[in-house]
Amino acid sequence: MRLAVDGREVYAYTGTRPVDPAKPAVVFAHGAANDHSVWLLQSRYFAHHGRTVLALDLPGHGRSAGPALASVEAIADWLAAVLDAAGLPQASLVGHSMGALAALSCAARHPAKVTKIALLGPAAPMEVSDALLAAARANDHVAYELINEWSTSAGKRIGGNTVPGMWILGTAMRLMERTAPGVLHTDLAACHAWGGGLDAARAVRCPSLLVVGARDVMAPPRAARALAETLPGARVVTLPDTGHAMMAEQPDAVLDALRGFL
Repeated sequence: MRLAVDGREVYAYTGTRPVDPAKPAVVFAHGAANDHSVWLLQSRYFAHHGRTVLALDLPGHGRSAGPALASVEAIADWLAAVLDAAGLPQASLVGHSMGALAALSCAARHPAKVTKIALLGPAAPMEVSDALLAAARANDHVAYELINEWSTSAGKRIGGNTVPGMWILGTAMRLMERTAPGVLHTDLAACHAWGGGLDAARAVRCPSLLVVGARDVMAPPRAARALAETLPGARVVTLPDTGHAMMAEQPDAVLDALRGFL
């Protein structure tokens, strides 16, 4: 599905089902230098089980026109604008990493539009190392290598994919390599600069779920602790032996967590 938001084309995967404003809606927002494809299992499941689904390519990512948005607040406001463009009065927001920050911010800034939030691999603050920011600014391939090494738990870097013959690390690397120059740095800088996570959490009034990987190096479980304590009534699911790339490492467990919540 293609939408127009702020005069630019946006791509959203709908799970091969038409958008129906009469059904509960679920909107998926990906992380840095990713696109809608990281949500294929989860988005398709909900699309075929009574939900309207939009798995988005954020601006400047995948099939959506750029430029990439430079702040978490800008992405949050853009998510609200996507709902308007799709004719959806409300939606549950599911975000991973940078997308989790945007979902949290959107729920705080646009409470009437957000019914639930599921934050996967969140952190507050989500600090990014100087070395990684510098590599991303230089469009150095080592930035992709660092992220994918830190995002994938040790046991899944060579094997471990639930789909025989598929390589988690290699697939993630190729997805990032397709990103336009500068986009990764814009994404990482937006995450690093956002200091409003706990303030946003205090303002959220809808139900919330946090899904964390026990072996996440990019966003360690301890970095989500303050969020879990601040969000009212937050539910927390910890996935054992799982890194930041949880939708690739444990797709069924992620889906189970979302099913139980949504």
